[in-house]
Amino acid sequence: MTTAPKQFALGIDAGGTQARWALLSLDGEVVATGYASGLSGMQMHTDTGRAAVQVRLAEIVNQLLPFTHGASVRALVAGVTGVGAGNPDLAAMLSDSFSVSCESVRVVSDIEIAFHAAFAPGEGYLIYAGTGSIAAYIDEAGALHRAGGRGVQLDDAGGGYWIAREALRRIWRREDESPNAWHDSPLAKILFEKVGGESSIYAARFLVERDRGEIGLLAIEVAQCADADPLAAEILNDAGAELARLANAMLHRYGTRKIALGGRATHLHPSIEAAMRRNLPDDIAMQFQSLDSHSAAARLALKSIAS
Repeated sequence: MTTAPKQFALGIDAGGTQARWALLSLDGEVVATGYASGLSGMQMHTDTGRAAVQVRLAEIVNQLLPFTHGASVRALVAGVTGVGAGNPDLAAMLSDSFSVSCESVRVVSDIEIAFHAAFAPGEGYLIYAGTGSIAAYIDEAGALHRAGGRGVQLDDAGGGYWIAREALRRIWRREDESPNAWHDSPLAKILFEKVGGESSIYAARFLVERDRGEIGLLAIEVAQCADADPLAAEILNDAGAELARLANAMLHRYGTRKIALGGRATHLHPSIEAAMRRNLPDDIAMQFQSLDSHSAAARLALKSIAS
């Protein structure tokens, strides 16, 4: 008797700093998980960006080889930052990279995948803050509703990029009022070291030349200074208030539901959660949620095979 070739379902959760993946067998067993360099749908708009995405997909392909042993990926769902209503070019690149038929590849926003990792449709609101920030709600009919998430150049207040930019901006505003105040600021000292110098030129250049994920990582330094520097504490408090604004927008639009917090920026410092709670109605349940978005994407891929 000839044994049918083994097949898999693959899920990818791609952010600006990291892409995670999960490989499932067709009976739902987790075969392997891993991570690679990040990528964004926004990169698909330039030749250089597309080439970078291709390299990062090849990285995942190579990571899969020890587990697939030449077997095929039957279906693939990718949640990718910087993707709105799908991305045909990225879907085609995924199809080619992983040798999956185009009909079996689905590209959605990373926040849609993250919601499925947190809630069933209609159950609650996800407030997600990584490099950027966004609120998401998928209703019982499967429609995705969003607040925020318009990109770090326009808004995304409360996310890691915003925290980092605000820190640099406020440091230099304080210098306008009190020249050389940075000498007494633990936050200013560490950020000047990170951006390369003690002039605003270095800060401006860092924001222009570095990618948004790298800039967002400066938020870690802000959080580490929060207990020693009032300016850092102020920024994190304001970040929590901004994330609460997203939650309040969803509560106003769709009614009372519980709230889940996800993303690395929500975990930076307890003051972010405390500020959120102060700015939300007292009767709203809110909790941190561990989001295995790559696994949720793989389960959606598996579900597409069964349907």
